Amino acid sequence: MTLSFDPADLVSRIQKALSEADLDGWLFYSFRESDPIAANILGTGGEGHIATRRWFYLIPKSGEPTKINHSIERGVLDHLPGKKLIYLPWQQLNGYLRDSLKALTSGRAPRVAMQYSKDNAIPYMSRVDAGTVELIRSFGIEIVSSADLVQRFESAWNDQQLAMHDEAARGLYESVHSAFDEIGRRLREGTPTNEYEIQQFILGCFADRGMITADPPIVAVNGNSASPHYGPTSAESSPIKKGDFVLIDLWAKLNRADSVYADITWTAFVGDKPTDEMTRVFNIVRDARDAATNFVKDSFSSGKSIFGWQVDDVCRNVIREAGYGDYFIHRTGHNIHTEVHGNGANIDNLETKDARSLIPRTCFSIEPGVYLEGKFGVRSEIDVYVDEKSARVTGGEAQHELVMVQV
Repeated sequence: MTLSFDPADLVSRIQKALSEADLDGWLFYSFRESDPIAANILGTGGEGHIATRRWFYLIPKSGEPTKINHSIERGVLDHLPGKKLIYLPWQQLNGYLRDSLKALTSGRAPRVAMQYSKDNAIPYMSRVDAGTVELIRSFGIEIVSSADLVQRFESAWNDQQLAMHDEAARGLYESVHSAFDEIGRRLREGTPTNEYEIQQFILGCFADRGMITADPPIVAVNGNSASPHYGPTSAESSPIKKGDFVLIDLWAKLNRADSVYADITWTAFVGDKPTDEMTRVFNIVRDARDAATNFVKDSFSSGKSIFGWQVDDVCRNVIREAGYGDYFIHRTGHNIHTEVHGNGANIDNLETKDARSLIPRTCFSIEPGVYLEGKFGVRSEIDVYVDEKSARVTGGEAQHELVMVQV
């Protein structure tokens, strides 16, 4: 197994974080790769054989970690430091867990972090099944959510990841402008085109720039753009013609180890005179995006800690006050990491109330939208990266007005 981190250093940094959070330990658990967060942080996933038996890895606030492995899968955690306990019957597993956890403290119940979210408030964090939570609690253990720890150790970028994101973001801006230019070129030459063909054109742009994506971009015309997760296929795709409204949502990362995504959305009108309603809705969405972005910038520059739900409120209030609140049907944004939807704090007080702080060296989208069914939908998406004292939009200049595709 090739690791991109020093396991001993990781444990040392986690123990420092546990001490700062007044937690006695962090218990990682997985069954058949049930927890991608554990896999990302501990480097247990991806290559070779999937572990078919339960394993646990307990990092105490101080002292040596404990690895608990099944007898037929003894080596699953060998790349990590700590003493190894091998179980065979389930009674032995339960005993090892109970004794290891209770040894964390003397005279009081240990407080242990797990990938758990009370009331499933943050589904991204709800990786440990209810039965395992019940088992750990039966030992007299207090379980707390590892949400803030996960942000620190799974969502924060290193310098190389930031550089790769910036390169990918620039590639997205170049690709979306090339796509609008291609639509105009084809129509001016009298060449029919459709959503799917432009989607495939964008994928070609990605390939030329050494970029990859788990899913193809969204190219949506008119009423299709009012469906936030619409996607054209070779079998079902609408033509693009003069007078059409076009939304393009594209996300990708560099085809390199540990690279992180960039994710943007732009909109255009094919011609030179969009309807007044298109312009009005675009301006409302743009202003909401900018209000949220400025709130983040002002907060970080002044050293104020803010939460994901607060940014959502700032953004959503602009759209609500303009009379379109019922048509903004998703959260304002999501965390971005090696997956386009990462496990850090989301910009959300609609689908969930994300009460996690926005922490330095993380990135998230701000992407308000207004979706008028049967007519058109406007989404304007940027990526915002925050460090210890500032926040910035990555990749290029945010869209300020509808693109006019000249035909």
